[in-house]
Amino acid sequence: MVMELADIIKQRKAKLKSFKDKGIELYAHKFVRSNSVSELIADFKEEQRVCVAGRMTAKRTHGKACFCDLKDQSAKIQIYVRNDIIGEENFSLFQELDIGDFIGVSGTLFKTHTGEITIKVESFTLLSKSLRPMPEKWHGLKDIQLRYRQRYLDLIANEDVKKVFLMRSKIVSCIRSFLDKKGFIEVETPMMHYIPGGAAGKPFETHHNELDMDLYLRIAPELYLKRLLVGGFEKVYEINRSFRNEGTSTRHNPEFTMLEIYSAYDNYEDMMQLCQELIASCAQEVLGRTRITFSGKDIELVSQWQKRSFAEAVKDKFGIVPEDDVKTMIKKLNEKGRGIKEEKLSRMQIVRIIEEFLQEGQSELPVFFTDYFSILCPLAKNKKDNPLLSERFELFIGGMEVANAYSELNDPVEQKNRFLEEIKEEKDKKALDEDYINALEYGMPPAGGLGIGIDRLAMIFLDQPSIRDVILFPLLRPEKTDE
Repeated sequence: MVMELADIIKQRKAKLKSFKDKGIELYAHKFVRSNSVSELIADFKEEQRVCVAGRMTAKRTHGKACFCDLKDQSAKIQIYVRNDIIGEENFSLFQELDIGDFIGVSGTLFKTHTGEITIKVESFTLLSKSLRPMPEKWHGLKDIQLRYRQRYLDLIANEDVKKVFLMRSKIVSCIRSFLDKKGFIEVETPMMHYIPGGAAGKPFETHHNELDMDLYLRIAPELYLKRLLVGGFEKVYEINRSFRNEGTSTRHNPEFTMLEIYSAYDNYEDMMQLCQELIASCAQEVLGRTRITFSGKDIELVSQWQKRSFAEAVKDKFGIVPEDDVKTMIKKLNEKGRGIKEEKLSRMQIVRIIEEFLQEGQSELPVFFTDYFSILCPLAKNKKDNPLLSERFELFIGGMEVANAYSELNDPVEQKNRFLEEIKEEKDKKALDEDYINALEYGMPPAGGLGIGIDRLAMIFLDQPSIRDVILFPLLRPEKTDE
């Protein structure tokens, strides 16, 4: 098979040279189309003159005539090429074209005796010569790693994959439209930060040569967005790329897309309502329904979503309470048979372990977990009736965390103390973000903040098993090559 593939590539390169020798342009600069293929099919008119372009995906020769399939992004159409219409020399040249070549054709529409819409070609132009055979014939792109690594082939071979990414694009557009109508404005904040912050996570480090300055790829845009609340903006959002220098899994990619929303004079309960409305509205607009299936579960997005207390759940299941230190938490988890051996875990890492356990056996209804331990929420307000718990929720759909929200802490003294305690607790080389504290000292209105994982939301809407199935180019180890 390898030798056969090599022979085909060699043969196509020989054709390339032959075309060049004949003065044929192999890689065109432009081709003006009259319509997309889907437009021609939707609004068919007999004898309509058209100019279309796309990739040749099939070819069937019958003596002095040839039927081919031409595919653009929107759809596929049959073309009919005849020796007596385009001329013997051009027909001979057309016969030399390969499946995978991009061509432009001009001609008229008609229907075959079987009713198939077809273009009767009067002229054609080679737009791009393909030197490698298409994946359908050779390996079908069933190898999952190859599909992720060579996504361009995945998109050619698997129409369902292309549909996933077109739908993902619609999800993002729907989110923007929804928030714009609510009076939010979209903003952009830096992706390189002086100080990593705004969320828990290990940052990627980089260096600016001209300024001789170490920087970090952002973990989250939160602190910059809240600076905008200080500056007078009241409703802002950012669809942002964020980075965590951590492991990969079916739910984690080091580079990911988040939606972050901040609304002045609101709190986490307002964000709860906004979150449910946004997700249900987008499902209806993008999918045409609010009942979805994810990971074998039927999920209704317009019903009354569940609310559960994180504090009560971990107390009932593990006996853990907010006052417990890390060693006590580990001891109680192990007493319940969890077998945690790591002695240097932080509270945040412990809570992530607990959350994984709590996700087991979740109902098919979306669930808001509230009442998180305050020690885990350095950027959120504490509850008035219990300062050991925070005004925060996390949303789980189908057992997967999708959203996180706070009533934002706007007390500069309290915020600085929490940052200092966090630095001490995590034993990290973090620096205190003095400028953010300085901003809070000018006054920030009470506000609700909400973050939604776009990649995970796309997984749920489109029922995809891995985050890599909704990210066009997920991070992978470099491919090993034989020297």
